[in-house]
Amino acid sequence: MPDGKTAKDASHSEAQLAHVAMLYYREGLTQSEIAQRIGLSRATIVNYLRLARDLGIVDIRIRGESFTASPLSRKLTERYGLTDCYIAHNDVEPQRDEGVLERVGQLAASAMRDLLEPRDKLGIAWGETIQHVANTFPNGPVPGLTCYQLIGSMDFNALFAPEACTIEIARRTLAPCRTLHAPAVVSSVDLASQLREEPIIARQLNELADLTKALFSVGSLSHPLTLVGSGMATQDELDTYVAMGAKGVFWGHFIDKDGNWLDGPLTGRLVGASLDQLRAIAMRMLVACGKSKREAIEAALHGGYATHLVTDEDTASWLLR
Repeated sequence: MPDGKTAKDASHSEAQLAHVAMLYYREGLTQSEIAQRIGLSRATIVNYLRLARDLGIVDIRIRGESFTASPLSRKLTERYGLTDCYIAHNDVEPQRDEGVLERVGQLAASAMRDLLEPRDKLGIAWGETIQHVANTFPNGPVPGLTCYQLIGSMDFNALFAPEACTIEIARRTLAPCRTLHAPAVVSSVDLASQLREEPIIARQLNELADLTKALFSVGSLSHPLTLVGSGMATQDELDTYVAMGAKGVFWGHFIDKDGNWLDGPLTGRLVGASLDQLRAIAMRMLVACGKSKREAIEAALHGGYATHLVTDEDTASWLLR
């Protein structure tokens, strides 16, 4: 509680926020109409609505299936053999990559929450895209849910880190969290093999074989800063994969345009879920968007890595070209 605020003050403040939220979301009044009714400025009403969301007084839920009913979604589902495809509309001009990513992340969060079932075992990847999903994941318990980290840790922005993404979704769903206590990539095949044989790590890796759902993105080689900055790969290693025809990457596993795994510099050095383990999971949600990721998304779909896709409208149209 802020300094100088009593419990009565805080309760009154939350009651006011709830009242404003009800007028806006349930009764359909505009912000200006609310301001006039209760004698506050419109700017104050805007701030109240934001605070109501931040404090959890308002929990905005959009039914994910509402975004799978468009002809574009149905065509993508048929073209790539998907179970479902969720498409966020590109309604802002000029289009900002960050704005698109935010909308796609929110849509993926709502869709995954709708799909989660009691006693699910959810594997969670990493990166900016998955961070957006985690940070907008609806609050509320899922009975028996357990969240698992798909890949070891990296030396990178803590917000993008695998453990941070996994912990945040676990926190919001009140689920146990199984973090992977090992680096994502190590310097040699022998060291990786030794780590994977350590009892604690071996047990955690074996648990990944029992996952029922996965939430992940695919990386593009056209913007290598994340891969290099995280310590996942050096620029020379990336150049080698590019020369081999790499179009996308899942936490260190590189694929070509047809989704085939590429045997390259990182082979045997990774600690985390394999692509075979990913494919074995019954429900696999790929969340990716933007022009720079189009070829990577297409490669992932050709490889059969996803059962569900969440993307933006422009990317969806490109995938059907």
